[in-house]
Amino acid sequence: MTDASTTPSEDTPDSGESTDQTADPSVSSAETSMPTPAVDNPVENSGGTTADRGDDASDAASVPADSAESGEDSPANARRLEEEGDIAADYVEELLDISDLDGDIDIEVRNGRTYVSVIAAEGDDRLSDLVGREGKGLEALQELVRLAVLSATGVRSRLVLDIAGHRADRTSQLEGIAQEAIESVRADGEPVHLKPMGAYERKVVHDVIAEAGLVSASEGEGPRRHVVVSAGE
Repeated sequence: MTDASTTPSEDTPDSGESTDQTADPSVSSAETSMPTPAVDNPVENSGGTTADRGDDASDAASVPADSAESGEDSPANARRLEEEGDIAADYVEELLDISDLDGDIDIEVRNGRTYVSVIAAEGDDRLSDLVGREGKGLEALQELVRLAVLSATGVRSRLVLDIAGHRADRTSQLEGIAQEAIESVRADGEPVHLKPMGAYERKVVHDVIAEAGLVSASEGEGPRRHVVVSAGE
């Protein structure tokens, strides 16, 4: 059994389909003073969040997670996603003010999902404090933003938060990991088990594998959930 991956950030997924591990924030200045949304459904701490587990059904080989969402292109859904972005941006802006940090906030809706990015000013690396070690601070903040959206709308969000380009950089790494797995499977026909990663990261890998015409599936539970790449039948 071949392992073609490098050590991933645990959930730099998610993350926006399913995060399989408890967020472990590494946030400095915002750690004790960040705004906290009031939500009736708290985050569970047994291998992921309640919201993320609901997305895990979409974590299937070569099937885009967003395609299963009914009516994702409808005007009503588009307005809901735009509302998610506005709520998330307000929450993040308040967090930045509390933390005395600067950053431009960009909102994008694509493929039935809202993406919110905090862009650092050139030469300012202080936002890395919010990303944290291996992106775990970012995952914790993403969950807080999702909870803020839930508190305001009553609807669970699959919003994806990026800070200082961390997810974009990680996506490039994941594409490289997936390509190595593809080459290994094509060379000897043996399945490749990648190291555990969050569901958003698994989705990135699934898409690369599907485009190459191979088969991928997620196996394992909680923090051990990982992608297996094979040639199929």
